[in-house]
Amino acid sequence: MKKSQIALIVSVVVLLLVYFFVEPVNSFINESVGAMKAVKLEDTIAFIRSYGSIAAVVSFFLMILQSIVSPIPAFLITLSNAAIFGWAWGAVLSWTSSMVGAAICFYIARILGRDVVTKITSNRALQSLDGFFERYGKYTIVVCRLLPFVSFDLVSYAAGLTSMGFWPFFIATGIGQLPATIVYSYIGQNFGGGGKQLFVGLLLLFSVSIVIFIIKSVYNERNKETKATVEE
Repeated sequence: MKKSQIALIVSVVVLLLVYFFVEPVNSFINESVGAMKAVKLEDTIAFIRSYGSIAAVVSFFLMILQSIVSPIPAFLITLSNAAIFGWAWGAVLSWTSSMVGAAICFYIARILGRDVVTKITSNRALQSLDGFFERYGKYTIVVCRLLPFVSFDLVSYAAGLTSMGFWPFFIATGIGQLPATIVYSYIGQNFGGGGKQLFVGLLLLFSVSIVIFIIKSVYNERNKETKATVEE
């Protein structure tokens, strides 16, 4: 077993022991997971605000937590951050914390391998991304980061299982995550007014864009295969 694997396993064991035997930590994590599972913006905002002066730290932790173990979309926390801290500081907080969460997921997959990742996510979910990573590499990450309904942690785990280096992954994540974070943060600050309609409109726009991208990519790929067959 590699040193990196041993170090990661020891870290996980320590964190689990702290979770089970330190009551304040146990309560905080359970409440955090509950707030995210509710999938209600008002509840998430109220939960983060309840921590007062350390609300930003709590939000940072929530983003990392959802990146690693929760299928809840990251935009829920991004919207909450904007509502609490304003769109600019909220965007900075959301972007930096999501980048840390993505890096952790990447290294968990890279160090522990597919067997462990399938237990955290699912083999079927990973297989759905395998083909895209093989064909489009880092572009898969950029596109997926723009879509709020694509699991953030799943993309990071899947990337860690490929031969892609960390820095190409990290840069692609940063590029893909930044415009989405800015847009969601702006909406989060104005969510009470026309923000809801704008948010729904953007979801539809992103959905149509990715469908067009996939159809175009598949079409181009089939054309290449057809031409190669004809030339042979």
